[in-house]
Amino acid sequence: MTSFRDRFEQTGLTWPDIAPANFPFAPAVRIGNIVYISGQIPEAGDDIAYAGKVGETISLDEAKQAAAICAANILFWLSRELDGDLSRVVQVAKITVYVNAVAGFSDYSTVGNGASELLLEILGDKGRHARAAVGMAGLPLNVPVEVDAIIHVR
Repeated sequence: MTSFRDRFEQTGLTWPDIAPANFPFAPAVRIGNIVYISGQIPEAGDDIAYAGKVGETISLDEAKQAAAICAANILFWLSRELDGDLSRVVQVAKITVYVNAVAGFSDYSTVGNGASELLLEILGDKGRHARAAVGMAGLPLNVPVEVDAIIHVR
């Protein structure tokens, strides 16, 4: 049987290795059977994989890849919250995709698909979720995408 980690590695992405930042909030908080994951940016190790506005310096394909990295980081923090056992995921309930785009850009849903598709690929039907994808005038560190999540676990 293929593990979640095996499926992740088959995507071509590298499993995240993120150190918690010294912020006045946590990357993940569990309350009962719900894990809330703070907004994740396309951070790869100590680097930001993508910076810039979608439709200006970031293409639609790059934005979609950035969203996939955000979803990978969600899985990283979720795995830490669940002591490495993603089989405890009951359902990804909802994600919100924030897209830093130029005025007039309207393909937010396609950008969000990068995150949604990765969650489905790794978690199967447990990764199916409700979603909002919205445009923003800017995001932290000028990243093109940020994604947060609400996940039911056991």
